[in-house]
Amino acid sequence: MTDTRTTAAHGGAIGLHGIKKWFGTFQAVDNVSLEIRSNEFFTLLGPSGCGKTTLLRMIAGFELPTEGQVLLDGVDISRLLPNQRPVNTVFQNYALFPHLTVSENIGFGLKMLGKPKSEVDSVVKDMLKLVHLDGRGNNPVTQLSGGQQQRVALARALAPRPKVLLLDEPLSALDLKLRKSMQMELKRLQLETGITFVFVTHDQEEALTMSDRIAVMSTGTVRQVGSPWDIYDRPAERFVADFIGETNFLEADVISVSGERARVRLSSGAEINATYPEGITPKGKVTIVVRPEHARLGSPGSGMLEGVLDDIVYLGTDNHFHVKVDGGSTFIVRQQNAKSGPCGFSEQDRVGIAINDDVAQILRD
Repeated sequence: MTDTRTTAAHGGAIGLHGIKKWFGTFQAVDNVSLEIRSNEFFTLLGPSGCGKTTLLRMIAGFELPTEGQVLLDGVDISRLLPNQRPVNTVFQNYALFPHLTVSENIGFGLKMLGKPKSEVDSVVKDMLKLVHLDGRGNNPVTQLSGGQQQRVALARALAPRPKVLLLDEPLSALDLKLRKSMQMELKRLQLETGITFVFVTHDQEEALTMSDRIAVMSTGTVRQVGSPWDIYDRPAERFVADFIGETNFLEADVISVSGERARVRLSSGAEINATYPEGITPKGKVTIVVRPEHARLGSPGSGMLEGVLDDIVYLGTDNHFHVKVDGGSTFIVRQQNAKSGPCGFSEQDRVGIAINDDVAQILRD
């Protein structure tokens, strides 16, 4: 098999500078600037209507920015046609040709580029191995499963060895088990080819599973960019914290700030350490977030907060405990079921909540 990492086009760094996009009076993208590194798996994550697909289409050339520049390896490609850009796109509906075989679908783009038959056959053979469809080249694509058709679409997009592969929610039509399997396949393909992947999704788990970095978007703007760990454990603002997984919001007072840590006092009077985003110096009243798995349930008096156990949700691998804390808010604690049998707590029990050290994050807003 050809070493696709060495034969893939080098580069693939994308620069988006002051991108704005208007559709009539509606602004879909509002002054977005991003730097996507060469050979990374970068995800645009956000709810429907946040502008992530519009941004992807501007990289592809299917839409032109109203203002701003799209750079590829430092070259302005903002006004180039899609076929003039070393970029390929995998769509949500795969867009395969039903009357062609697997091999014919994979080699279609190469034939349109005028590549000789020997080169097309060689690349198709390599692509079949890459996506684990050896021996299926002569099959009609209509005889393949959804996951196999997705692999054909990926192989077809990778065959011309683009500098950038754009993926517009390509897993949304698959069932849960197959979707999880394809997440691993996509990450493997990105690592093996060394091509820059830009992935669009509204699924937080997909983004956390596959990405090197994530840009969280809302109402046409980028709210935060960082590694999956940054986005999940160190959200900078309420929207990011609330959109990515479950979280608990608590009001606190800043006591002191030292280095990258602040000492805060909760409503119960307990004090804990908290981190905070770059660019702010926390003071006065602040909102902090604590993920459910970073807290522990215990007997009254054993933690920083106390309350009444309002609900227990059994999820097999773990339990979610919903506690009505003193003061009226609800705090969720997630604890893994390390052994079988009852969890040891009952609804309406009075309980304490201990919060692990240095897991709280102060929000910017």
